[in-house]
Amino acid sequence: MSAVHENNYPMDDLEHAGLRQSLQHKIDNKTKPLGSLGRLEKLAVQLGLILKSETPRLQHPQMLVCAADHGIVARGVSAFPSDVTWQMVANFLAGGAAVSVLARQHGIALHVIDCGVKHEFADIPGLIKRKVAHGTADSVTQPAMSDAQCQRAINNGREVVRSLPGNAVLIGEMGIGNTSSAALLLARLGDLDIADCTGAGTGLDHFAVARKVETLRLALKQHAGVNDPLEVLACLGGFEIATMVGIVLQAASENRVIIVDGFIASAAVLVASMLAPKVKQRCVFAHCSAESGHRLMLDQLRVHALLDLGLRLGEGSGAALAWPLVQSASDILCDMASFESAGVARRD
Repeated sequence: MSAVHENNYPMDDLEHAGLRQSLQHKIDNKTKPLGSLGRLEKLAVQLGLILKSETPRLQHPQMLVCAADHGIVARGVSAFPSDVTWQMVANFLAGGAAVSVLARQHGIALHVIDCGVKHEFADIPGLIKRKVAHGTADSVTQPAMSDAQCQRAINNGREVVRSLPGNAVLIGEMGIGNTSSAALLLARLGDLDIADCTGAGTGLDHFAVARKVETLRLALKQHAGVNDPLEVLACLGGFEIATMVGIVLQAASENRVIIVDGFIASAAVLVASMLAPKVKQRCVFAHCSAESGHRLMLDQLRVHALLDLGLRLGEGSGAALAWPLVQSASDILCDMASFESAGVARRD
């Protein structure tokens, strides 16, 4: 990572010793044995640091589902055709997808961003039009995006966050073929074998996964020597991933809590963290998915996920499922009684 990148995305370090000490003292003095709420206590402290408050109330959560198509799909890396991308966008907006149900259940505002879908949508409530192009190019033969397209997608993500209220953002995605892009980003940026980073995606069998791996090797070979995070993103990524990079950078700069969904959303955080390492301090990783590369992605980021449910749907569904846990951590810190206020005796 170059210093130029970090200087382009400045943000404060959250590790203020005084606030951390106050938050830790507060959670330790709740009416419970010390540490008995486990990782929920660490999450509560993290929320307080992000929101710079000893009473971190979460307000107006925004679910941003970024959608785009991928040129590499023409090489058979997915079990589903590209048309499924725009059809699922319509399903999100009609309220029929898993993330639609979960967002309704938990009172999360759902927005779908057309970052580069191969379809022209009418104006539909909940749809944010930020199309860069009708899908990326085939990364096996050329960069998936031009540098200008990649930067435009990042800027689009930042602009969307600036336009929305609240202090919490949940990120998800939709794009047939985007597990390939996420695997390519992980392999190149993490210096890992592409076979270890590649899974079944939408349901490929063993033989199809092997063909997918060989296709992705060709893409890596085509862009051998490209290691700068933004250049890697442009050559191997997707419009929805680049847009999520912008969302993460902007939300982090505004000290919003960022709930990260699965493999593809984590790939966006991997890129963003190489541009501005302190974004990870603002991120809560919702779950570890069944996509084989996701655990490697979390290891690369040196983070732990809240849930491990064998999910591999995407859409932001895992982020929505983790949202009640994040709310619980906030409410425990804000509302749970202390030993003194409740008149409960401490242990000897």
